[in-house]
Amino acid sequence: MQLFYTPDITTPIYTLPEEESGHCVRVLRLREGDSLHLTDGRGNLYCAVVEEPHPKRCTVRIVEQTEEWGRLPYDLTVAVAPTKNIDRIEWFVEKATECGIGRIVPILCDHSERKVVKQERLEKIAVSAMKQSLKAYLPEVTELTPVDKIIAEPFDGVKLIAHCEEDMERIFLGDVVSAGDSVLVLIGPEGDFSPREIEAARKAGFREVTLGDCRLRTETAALAATMFTAFINTK
Repeated sequence: MQLFYTPDITTPIYTLPEEESGHCVRVLRLREGDSLHLTDGRGNLYCAVVEEPHPKRCTVRIVEQTEEWGRLPYDLTVAVAPTKNIDRIEWFVEKATECGIGRIVPILCDHSERKVVKQERLEKIAVSAMKQSLKAYLPEVTELTPVDKIIAEPFDGVKLIAHCEEDMERIFLGDVVSAGDSVLVLIGPEGDFSPREIEAARKAGFREVTLGDCRLRTETAALAATMFTAFINTK
């Protein structure tokens, strides 16, 4: 199945964006009458056929629509401090999208080494991963947000903070999350969360969790939290 991202699709006859048109006609060499699939990233999957295979404005006709295609039985938000090496957080965005995540929030923490993130770049990576993994839901990727703001925001679900402070009592994440939960997990920077941030999260109702005995890099911990939640909901 060839999947194209078309966030503004509204009519049965639709012209693909220039980038998608080029991929459709030049790369895949689709011709008039060939079939393809489109998604708006909001759960709608469209089956379409090529009407006019123009490399800059390829026109297609929608023949079938499926709503909530591949909808997950849970909702997961991972708020993670971007790594000093931006490639690592980009890798996380790609893999988390493949695994099934609803929202990715880059957070600015007391110990953050990276304080600038290109939101548009991360969004493009998420779009590419969504298409390659044949998903109809595009995770929301927000702008860089102070962790204190995320801690203070209302959240109707399970709120967790993963940290490495061994002298503080923590519960294994897999023992806290249940199938169907809405989950928010905070993952800190290379230097971990500060004691102040951990205490603020605790007072706001976050439960302190561990991801196991191994000491994980930031992006690995974020992906582990994603995969634990996905596994709990699909086992």
